[in-house]
Amino acid sequence: MSTKPLHGSLIEDYSMIGDCETAALVSREGSIDWLCWPNFASPACFAALLGTRDHGFWKIAPAGEVKATRRQYRAHTLIVETTFETEEGEVCLIDFMPPRDEHSHVVRMVRGVRGSVAMQMDLTIRFDYGRTIPWVTSLEDGLRAVAGSDMVTLRTKAQLRGVGMSTLSEFTVNKGETMSFTLTNSSSMAEAPPVLSADTVLDETESFWKEWSGRSTYDGPYAQPVERSLMTLKALTYRPSGGIIAAVTTSLPEKIGGERNWDYRYCWLRDTAFTLLVLMQAGYVDEAVEWRKWLLRAIAGAPEQVQTIYGICGERQIVEWEAKWLPGYEGSRPVRIGNAAVDQFQLDVFGEVVAALYRTPEAGDDLRVSATSVQAALVNHLCKIWTEPDEGIWETRGEPQHFTHSKVMAWLALDRAIKHYEKFDGGGDVERWRINRDMIHDEVCEKGFDKELNSFVQAYGSKELDASCLRIGLVGFLPMDDPRIVGTSEAIEKRLMKDGFVQRYDTGKMDDGLGSTEGAFLACSFWLVTNLWLIGRKDDAKAMFDRLLALQNDVGLLSEEYDAGEKRMVGNFPQALSHIALVHAAFAMSGLWKPEPGSTVERLK
Repeated sequence: MSTKPLHGSLIEDYSMIGDCETAALVSREGSIDWLCWPNFASPACFAALLGTRDHGFWKIAPAGEVKATRRQYRAHTLIVETTFETEEGEVCLIDFMPPRDEHSHVVRMVRGVRGSVAMQMDLTIRFDYGRTIPWVTSLEDGLRAVAGSDMVTLRTKAQLRGVGMSTLSEFTVNKGETMSFTLTNSSSMAEAPPVLSADTVLDETESFWKEWSGRSTYDGPYAQPVERSLMTLKALTYRPSGGIIAAVTTSLPEKIGGERNWDYRYCWLRDTAFTLLVLMQAGYVDEAVEWRKWLLRAIAGAPEQVQTIYGICGERQIVEWEAKWLPGYEGSRPVRIGNAAVDQFQLDVFGEVVAALYRTPEAGDDLRVSATSVQAALVNHLCKIWTEPDEGIWETRGEPQHFTHSKVMAWLALDRAIKHYEKFDGGGDVERWRINRDMIHDEVCEKGFDKELNSFVQAYGSKELDASCLRIGLVGFLPMDDPRIVGTSEAIEKRLMKDGFVQRYDTGKMDDGLGSTEGAFLACSFWLVTNLWLIGRKDDAKAMFDRLLALQNDVGLLSEEYDAGEKRMVGNFPQALSHIALVHAAFAMSGLWKPEPGSTVERLK
């Protein structure tokens, strides 16, 4: 393990820029500490977030003392503007990634606002997650760094000089002046890519994001956090395939110093289905169609081969291994690449996928496999397997159980498939589906509900609560005013709340195969907000929602979890599920969404 000082900033001190194929994290100090190139799942060329300066970073900041720093996203865009104030003046650092054409670029522009400010650029490129030092050669207007098939080209008018295994530049920016730097990824077997006009691609990037954000149909009191969350979800979408990743990072710990460090740069069927439904609520139909294409490619074949996780293009092989040369974020090890949860059986994903297909418009392209036939194959297989225990929504690494939430989601798959059939006269063994749907509903009500606790519980026969049960009413399994739904919301509020946040479950009482504790999973708290609103406790819901919104960092981003004791974000960042749950709660509280009743509800009346 390296004895050099760790480099990463606080998680909440990062903003994100991206080109819908990969993304970079930029700290308040002007340092890009994480970037995987050429795509989200590629090895990082800047990995100082998980280690030291020697693992790769790119910093541009005033050379002298900074008196004050403020930053923001340019309105309705993913362009970050960081303003540094010094004794001598003020500069604005503009960071963005243009929508990709042939190559991926990071553009950084330093503009003089006031006075004259001496600046310094420090570039350390390290391929393969900080392990490989490239061969660097000078160009007339920059440099080229090569290692194997990887090549990164820097173009700038600033003077560069090599120091050790890094590149430095000192320059001064006066009021009204701009110094630009463009870093481009390409193959080392090709010619260096052409020079970009920074001003031109800045305008193009601004237009791209403003046009996209302007298509949102959300019209409610939470416009700003909803827009930023939707834009974050768009940035987590791999545009060539339509796949949606859970986060841009790996191994940011759920507890500082702990072992709950996972790679989230993949497409979880559950998370992508959640994302799809939220984007469709906001009017983004094109993304829904592209996701459907990705899904059909990813799950093509026998339904028993459906996985929980896929690569960004639908890849099935995702091997988990450890980057042992990286000391980890604030010493949190191991640093994992890949995710072994790919081999888990998680029953609930069938419900998420079928519900999403039920809502997704047909794609007018060569993929003529209809949503109806995909649903039928999945649901027919589900009828055979729903009685089996699984690893559940939280991907526990303990023993499989009959998780209540998983069974409810199996019910959802059957219920939505039946509704699809009834609406479109589709194919399928519908009578068999109805029998299984009703069997699951009866079983969950009997075995998943504890009368003494007046709550649905984590698993059949358990006395433990689980925040996933907050989704039971949201999917229409029972009406929100059903005493069992109200009781579950209030039991979780009473027993799983810690320091004002909802825990996923009690890690001290459940053997999930891991030793360390974790922060509060933010999506769970947003789920409680939605439940409180829908059961009529609107003042409590609003107060909690406002408190959760206050956790966003200064540019509106959220991580996976929050450590209330340390008052800081933990977990991978920015986290799709946190932003999904925020948008969902905002739609419910704005009167723009309510649960769709399951057809079983009618049977119970």
